[in-house]
Amino acid sequence: MKHFALIGAAGYIAPRHMHAIKSTGNTLVAAYDPNDSVGIIDSYFPESDFFTEFERFDRHIDKLYRANPGRRINYVSICSPNYLHDSHMRFALRSGADAICEKPLVSNPWNIDGLIEMERDTGRKINAILQLRLHPAIIALRERVRSAKQDTKHEVDLTYITSRGHWYLQSWKGDVKKSGGIATNIGVHFFDMLHFIFGDLQENILHLSEDTKAAGYLEYEKARVRWFLSVDIDDIPSTARNEGKRTYRSITVDGDEIEFSDGFTDLHTRSYEEILAGRGFGLEENRTAITTVSTIRGAAPAPLTGDYHPFIKK
Repeated sequence: MKHFALIGAAGYIAPRHMHAIKSTGNTLVAAYDPNDSVGIIDSYFPESDFFTEFERFDRHIDKLYRANPGRRINYVSICSPNYLHDSHMRFALRSGADAICEKPLVSNPWNIDGLIEMERDTGRKINAILQLRLHPAIIALRERVRSAKQDTKHEVDLTYITSRGHWYLQSWKGDVKKSGGIATNIGVHFFDMLHFIFGDLQENILHLSEDTKAAGYLEYEKARVRWFLSVDIDDIPSTARNEGKRTYRSITVDGDEIEFSDGFTDLHTRSYEEILAGRGFGLEENRTAITTVSTIRGAAPAPLTGDYHPFIKK
């Protein structure tokens, strides 16, 4: 049984990590969040210690490391706001534990270089949650693309709209300095998926950049991709809205829809299984997606010429 600590216990994604820890036969020893709305812990690990002050959490983890080897932390799971990931991964490694971090791992590619040094200095490892790489439909598509002719470039449209209320822009997610903006916050795992399927990134053009939506064009070794991301419910197609849907997800490859809506809820547990088996996704495997969103963040929108996503005109 491995011992886990969790940073960001009150966040939206934290229950998936708690479920994954429990489902893999391990235990949560300590959790931290400045927000104390964490009753969900009782559903999984009611005996876990909990802290609302990072200093006391830090002290507790250090005491376990020095005075109680039987409860020493093996992994720190990180579900904190994006801009704190780098710091919290460093904390995990300094505490003698491996890190399991939500995406985006960091905001910029040069942050990866510093963490590689930390891994080397501490002998510990950072693992990223890149769950789409484990989705059966995505793996099947990757194999299909790999078996195609070498010079084949697929035509891909990626559309992801996950509507959010007025709270979104008032939270840290609405602050570009903290979340990285729309493309980083809700798009980075899709950009990693595209790299995973279609190879190295060759071109990155931004067409639209607003607080609630972004769009652009990406070209990979084996694909030309038009992408559109939004948290604005008005962008959801009317047919879906009339059915009461607040989320719209679509990926087409050469005009064919790739269905991968099902199976998402178990992918965190699958990720943990792979990490515990020594097959987690490390720092370098994040570099292309992090470089992609970092470039988007610093780009000025280009004129709407050539390939661009049709939702921009809407």
